[in-house]
Order: sequence, then C-alpha cells, then structure tokens
Amino acid sequence: METLVGRVVKNAEVRTTKNDKQVVNFSIAVNDSHKAKNDSEAKKVVRYFNCAYWINTTIAEHLTKGTLVELNGRINLDTWENMEGKTIAALAMHVNNIKLHGKSTGKKQADTGESNTTTTAGETGDDLPF
Repeated sequence: METLVGRVVKNAEVRTTKNDKQVVNFSIAVNDSHKAKNDSEAKKVVRYFNCAYWINTTIAEHLTKGTLVELNGRINLDTWENMEGKTIAALAMHVNNIKLHGKSTGKKQADTGESNTTTTAGETGDDLPF
C-alpha cells in the first residue's frame, strides 16, 4: 500500500461501467524536488496520477480542483496504444482511502486565519462522514 499527497487537478467525475458499477475518476499532481549529485540547485518535478475510487461515489463532490488530498492505495503504470499505434503510459492509483486536507485559496493560511479541515473516507461506506 502506497501513500500519495497532492492536489486535485480538476473536479472529479463519477462514471458507470458496463456492469453498472460506479467509479470516481480524478487526477492529482504531486510535487517533488531533488538535487543531482553535482548540482547545487534542486530540480522541481511534478508527477500526475490518474486515480480511481470504487468504494463510495459521494466523495466526488469534495474532490474539486485545488483540494489537497492524501491517498492510500496501489500505484501502477497503465499502458495502451493510441490511434497511431504508439504506446502511451500514465501513472495510476487504485485508491482505497482518501483523506481531504482542505482547498487551496491561493493565500497563506496564516493570512486568512482559516484552518484546513480533514475528512477521511475509509474502506467502507458505513463510516463516511458525508
């Protein structure tokens, strides 16, 4: 089980499969930085993950652009061929647990006097706070 912390890139969408199961699809951006051995400046890297959450679709209304989330689940690499026959790959996460840490307002928290709220969506729909 892996943990990722990042911001939602665009509002989540609920989709229905051919078998009438519903899934919440959303993407997050994870910021990272590292220094090369002989480099004095850190390089900033942004990685994007396509996420799928199958447990409860009511979380979708809270997964809006800019929301900071902490996700637990399985990370994998999805690959497919496009119309031209070129292989495409994307990082993906099958999410088991979502913790909401609040929405970005573009201001520092100390400036607004607001605090982040944390909501957890567990593995069963019974313990969800919404």
